[in-house]
Amino acid sequence: MLMKRLVSHLALLSLTMLMVPLARADPLPTWAPGDTKSAIIDFVETTTDPESDSYLPESRRIAVFDNDGTLWSEQPYYFQLAYALDRAESAPAGILSDELQAAVNERDLATLLEGGDEALLEILNVSHSGMSVEAFQADVADWLAKARHPESGFAYDQMVFQPMLELLGYLRDAGYRTYIVSGGGVDFMRVFAEDVYGIPPQNVIGSTGNLEVSREGERLALIKRGDIAFLDDVDGKPIAIQRTLGGRPAMAVGNSDGDVPMMIWATEGEGPRLGVLIHHTDDAREVAYDRESAIGKLDQGLDEAASRDWVVVDMAADWRTIYAPDLQASPASDATP
Repeated sequence: MLMKRLVSHLALLSLTMLMVPLARADPLPTWAPGDTKSAIIDFVETTTDPESDSYLPESRRIAVFDNDGTLWSEQPYYFQLAYALDRAESAPAGILSDELQAAVNERDLATLLEGGDEALLEILNVSHSGMSVEAFQADVADWLAKARHPESGFAYDQMVFQPMLELLGYLRDAGYRTYIVSGGGVDFMRVFAEDVYGIPPQNVIGSTGNLEVSREGERLALIKRGDIAFLDDVDGKPIAIQRTLGGRPAMAVGNSDGDVPMMIWATEGEGPRLGVLIHHTDDAREVAYDRESAIGKLDQGLDEAASRDWVVVDMAADWRTIYAPDLQASPASDATP
């Protein structure tokens, strides 16, 4: 009898010893210890603890994330624009003006931006119109498989922030539903969002172009007709969230002034709320930019963050790595900058 009790006691002790490391496992291992990491973990723990005054039922555990500059890089220009520029290089003669075609071929960002929204829309329409949604998405998938970033040499869908992947997984493990709310095209992002972020297509909210129903015999297709039907940026973000989700998310994460209305709207709601702002401060491992940047400008957001108690992530200080650790060493062997 004594031996049985001893064996039982040892078995219980062993099980307890095994469970302790699991309970203490770091949910955000590539986030450096500090106030930023603690604020995020505290928010998740209190909103998922039934004994906490900040407890949220799962139906209200919703977190929305911008994409460009928040979940993956966005310099020297948005990755969807990189796709459009690559396709516009072979545009039929006369589609673009000579000046605009030259700017495309030379990747002259200053000239492209000087042309304003009209010039950018002309470039986007070359690759974003005149085909079915399925054909467009197949072409995007082919481009992602072959294209390489002009400076890093990595595939574009490799340049995803490892700390953000951990945060997405941590939230989902805690019962949160995660959504992308981005100014990028919804058909473009739905090609890779599930494979890269674990976010299914129906949880991707983005800008939309004009669509037209086409019938050929018994077959029906949706044809992209270009231009912008709805721009999911700045004030468009809270509108799109309301239309899709029917209410304010509990958590909003962004990196630029285009995300500020979404973050204000989310964090001004009743109950526990968290706004997280990604500040690109790491010029060694990525790109440092904020108030003066033509891409991903962060000016108003920095001013709003202090008064609204948003968590500001200092990428250089708060992230132990930027991309996946095995990506830090060298670019893909077939890279062609």
